[in-house]
Amino acid sequence: MRNSVAKAVIRGDKKICLAVSEAQAGSDVANLTTTAVEEGDYYVVNGNKKWITGGMFADYAVVAARTGGKGMGGLSLLLVDTKLPGFSARPMDCMGAKGSGTAFIELDDVKVHKDNLIGDVTVLLRNFVGERLGIAIQANRYARVCLAESIAYCRRRKAFGKFLQEQPVVRQKLANMAKDVESVHAYLESLAFRGVVAERSGDDWFESILRTGAEAGLAKVLATRNFEFCAREAAMIFGGNAYITGNRIEHLYRQVLSLAIPGGADDVLIGKSLYDERTRSFTETNLFF
Repeated sequence: MRNSVAKAVIRGDKKICLAVSEAQAGSDVANLTTTAVEEGDYYVVNGNKKWITGGMFADYAVVAARTGGKGMGGLSLLLVDTKLPGFSARPMDCMGAKGSGTAFIELDDVKVHKDNLIGDVTVLLRNFVGERLGIAIQANRYARVCLAESIAYCRRRKAFGKFLQEQPVVRQKLANMAKDVESVHAYLESLAFRGVVAERSGDDWFESILRTGAEAGLAKVLATRNFEFCAREAAMIFGGNAYITGNRIEHLYRQVLSLAIPGGADDVLIGKSLYDERTRSFTETNLFF
C-alpha cells in the first residue's frame, strides 16, 4: 500500500478521503455501524458514511468499519478503492466549504482484500489532534480577515458625519475583535512551540502530539467561537453590505459551521476534556470521538 497508494497520494496523483462519520454516529465514533465481515481473503463491507470531505473526488477512502464486537475495540480502518463494485458517493450541498466535495457514501457488499487492513482505530488519534489544531488555525485566520476587512471598511465608510473608525461603538467592536484574535493566536503558537521543542529534544513525536490532545480540542472550540464572534461583529459593521452574496464577510459567515462542527462539535470537545488542578494541565477522558 505504501508504494502503490501512499506515494501517489503524497505526490498529488491520487486523492484520498477519511470516511468515519455516519448518519447516526458523527462524534460518537464508538457506535459506528458499518460492518466489515471476513470472507476468505476479503472483508465484505456494508454501511454508509455521511459528511465525508473530499468523498466526491477521492480515488481511495479510509473507512472505519466494525470488524469485531461493540465499542472502539471492535473497529478497524480499511483502505477502500472507490472504483470497487458496490461503492457509491453522492454530493451533499452544504452551507459553506462549497469546494470540499462533501459526500454521502454507500457501501453495498464491497469486497476489500485483507491486505488493505490498515489497523485498529488508534491510528486516528494523530489525525484527530492534528485536524483540530489545523481547524483552529484556519478559524483564527478567518477571524483575522474579518477584523482586517472591518478596519479597512471603517476607514472609508462614513455615518452620521464621521468615518466609522471615529465612532466609539465601532472602535470598541474592533478592539474586542483584535483582543480575541491575538489571544487565540498566542495560544496556538504556544501549542505549536511545545510540539517543536518536544520533537527537538528527542521525544517521540506521536506521544508528544497526543499529550496536546485535550488542548487541541479546546483550542478548536476557542478559535471557532471567536471566528463566529468576529464574523457577526464584522457583519454588524458592514451592515446591509454583509448581506449581499459575494461580499467577503457574507462568504466568511457561511464558513463558521464548516469549521465549528467537523473534528468534533463544541459540546463534545468540552465534555471530553477536563482540567486537572493538581498538574495544572488538561487531560482528555476519551480521545475517540
